[in-house]
Amino acid sequence: MIGVDDREVSPRWADAACAAALLAIDPAGLGGVVLRAGAGPVRDRWLAGLQRALPALDTPLRRMPLHITDGRLLGGLDLAATLRAGRPVAERGLLADCDGGLLLVPMAERLTAALAARVGSVLDDRELQVERDGLALSLTTRFGVIAFDESEGDDARPPAALLDRLAMRVDLTAVAFAESAPLEIDGAAIAAARARLPGVDVPAQCHAQICALTLALGIDSLRAALLALRVARAHAAWQGRDVVGEPDLAVAGRLVLAARATQLPSMYAATEDDDVSRSDPPTAQDGDANDAAPPPPADPHAPLDDRVLAATRAAIPPGLLALLQAGLAPRRATGAGGRAGASRSGQRRGRPAGARRGELRAGARLNVVETLRAAAPWQPLRRAERHRYGSEAAPVTAEDAQQARCGRARVEVRRDDLRIARFKQRTQTSTLFAVDASGSSALHRLAEAKGAVELLLADCYVRRDEVALIAFRGQRADLLLPPTRSLVRAKRSLAGLPGGGATPLAAGLEALLNLAQAELRRGHTPVAVVLTDGRANMARDGTAGRAAGDSDALAMARRLRGAGLQSVLIDTSPRPQPAAALLADTMGARYLPLPHADAQRMAAAVQTALPPH
Repeated sequence: MIGVDDREVSPRWADAACAAALLAIDPAGLGGVVLRAGAGPVRDRWLAGLQRALPALDTPLRRMPLHITDGRLLGGLDLAATLRAGRPVAERGLLADCDGGLLLVPMAERLTAALAARVGSVLDDRELQVERDGLALSLTTRFGVIAFDESEGDDARPPAALLDRLAMRVDLTAVAFAESAPLEIDGAAIAAARARLPGVDVPAQCHAQICALTLALGIDSLRAALLALRVARAHAAWQGRDVVGEPDLAVAGRLVLAARATQLPSMYAATEDDDVSRSDPPTAQDGDANDAAPPPPADPHAPLDDRVLAATRAAIPPGLLALLQAGLAPRRATGAGGRAGASRSGQRRGRPAGARRGELRAGARLNVVETLRAAAPWQPLRRAERHRYGSEAAPVTAEDAQQARCGRARVEVRRDDLRIARFKQRTQTSTLFAVDASGSSALHRLAEAKGAVELLLADCYVRRDEVALIAFRGQRADLLLPPTRSLVRAKRSLAGLPGGGATPLAAGLEALLNLAQAELRRGHTPVAVVLTDGRANMARDGTAGRAAGDSDALAMARRLRGAGLQSVLIDTSPRPQPAAALLADTMGARYLPLPHADAQRMAAAVQTALPPH
């Protein structure tokens, strides 16, 4: 079925080869595959092996640009043909051209949610309906998608609207070129499997086993079970069987369900012998370096459910397996990611984001193509109107005279046709640290807080964010470090941070709010990180008193919430304090009680808690 040379290949490459064959058999039924791999020889070898199986089947492959327009993706008005013919002429979009083939989506992690939803809708309906530019089209199209996930670390993932509709997940990031081999997929076997596929039967027992396995792994999407059954049917057809059996279910579990798992069944819960314990949960990076406990060998005499579950568990990536054992895996994959700043619309600079109807005012840029596209469907009516004016009577108004003069032009453009170009640009992110340097914090956690802030500063420097540092102690709050990208300057300011004195929490929050508003005026996106034990004993006006200090601090927290800032509050006290939790809730911040964390864990917690924007 798949020919490789005599060298030993990795199990992941073998699964990747199997996924390529199954995708060639039923691209539309399986939805497609998410291929996690950066550009390189391993990914090129996989794609070349898939392509060699497709030409005999006359399967088109189309590549979708990252910033494709709706007109090119879905279809619409063919502007050039319309202007030549003098009547609206429809243009087939990219999705219609993919009928019966595959759509290649490079850098899928950068897709917008709206674009992913458009592709996902066509995958669901297998029909393309277009009503735009004065046209109404309805086209049948069936295709599969190969989404290239080139993300690294905590970068964004492809949007969930697309991930949920693609059956198989293939991860080639850990496959070296020496562990792979050229794929020689037998095109005749693929064609025979396609012909056999409609007659493959799925017993009711297999339906029950797939549904039970999906629930056991904590997968809450119904599509996962449906896609797993389709993969099992395609594998059975490929192997020449007319009934789905245990080997087909095992392949479906490995390729479809393993990467979607959010929990481990009780029979595979972490034990004392595992490398992972709940008291010291691993990170995803730790899981990649130190694999979790190996899966138990499959017992041929065990029930079928257990054998399929064991095969699925063996295919779970080590980093995800470690998180599952610790109970820390995310419930759902999201498409949001990165911390590149908020998106802001404009008319002059940034990434093109379509066009809108408008007038040519100061700073606006005319989108000529969209303007002509809006005017083209009206040309027959306008020509008839010009003919009526010319044959019946002369224009009687200034506007009619202008239209008559425009009648000599090949394309008549009116004010309602004007389309103004729109742009989107990412704003600069500014991470603002407000550190409690009072006596209580200095006694307990100031050293750890300094270490955590220093690690976070280094992370911000890598992302090219600006950072600022506010320290509050005694009777006031001081801006020790204005927003800057200088890591050396930030570390110097942090090293000289003294501790001791009262806790002017209200003054610290006020300074944080003023700085955040200043960053907003600069066009930046501020993110606030507050490290405090939440026990204020100094009022905003500088008078001592715990009651007045708490009242003023809560008042400032409400103002921070009203400003809509993204924020995190770390409770640095030895034990979680109700006052800190109340303060975080009042200011709308993520609350992180870290009574036993060191600087490294504190920094990691803040990095995961900061919301993507």
